[in-house]
Amino acid sequence: MKKILVTGANGQLAKCIKNAAPHFPDLQFIFVSKEELDIQDAGLLREFFQKNNYSHCINTAAYTNVEKAESEPEIAFTINAEAVKILATVCKEMNVILFHISTDYVFDGIKNSPYIETDPTNPINVYGASKLKGEQYIQEILDKFFIFRTSWLYSQYGHNFLRTIIKYADEGKPLTITTEQTGTPTNANDLANALLQLIEQDSINYGVYHFSNEGETTWYGFAEEILRQRGKLKDTNLAKTNHYRTFAARPEYSVLDNAKFKNTFTVPAVNWLESLDIVIKNLLDNK
Repeated sequence: MKKILVTGANGQLAKCIKNAAPHFPDLQFIFVSKEELDIQDAGLLREFFQKNNYSHCINTAAYTNVEKAESEPEIAFTINAEAVKILATVCKEMNVILFHISTDYVFDGIKNSPYIETDPTNPINVYGASKLKGEQYIQEILDKFFIFRTSWLYSQYGHNFLRTIIKYADEGKPLTITTEQTGTPTNANDLANALLQLIEQDSINYGVYHFSNEGETTWYGFAEEILRQRGKLKDTNLAKTNHYRTFAARPEYSVLDNAKFKNTFTVPAVNWLESLDIVIKNLLDNK
């Protein structure tokens, strides 16, 4: 039986993996939070790996606050790059296959057509730069790795755009959402299932892949669809702006091309509208 270590247990992707785990009875999972296993501590990490016979590690631990990273670059790079370097080193020593999650923000957004894996990277904020450095460490250290760049992750768990929009709408608060950025909302449950299917299938097609839901929209379009599917669109004061000021620069266009992933693996692609519908229905069913 394959034994999988999942870091960042308190994050939304790890929770989605835990939710999907019962559908993969041949996989054994160990979920650890930062409090249980700090991947910045090389000695502790090595000792932890030595005590357990892991076949795979899914690293969902990350510094994800794009705005705050601008004022905390050292912390962002420590978590998203230096800790990843340590993790990759230990995975190599222990012959563990590393699955690592990266971001569309490694690109600058000036291409205006979906990004493929070999397009030049050029992050325009600290968060993107720190994630790119983590990618580079993995590729320098490991042969057995999967890096998955994804975009605009949301789910029924944690703090994310979907849950924020629903909360504000339920409280009757007005919403002003930007039309400046175009990307693809991605259901973290779909990413979780894709990761576990690859492990189950014993894939050895290592490398960098793009994984997101299909289609594209703006943050305003995403918010509008959330409210429409929740039946709240008419009752919510929703406005659009093309001058929404943020501390961190954002790529104007960061849609990912999933062709490499779809051509390599037998995992079905899902349109973002359909996937959003599933999450919202589950939220309503569980109220």
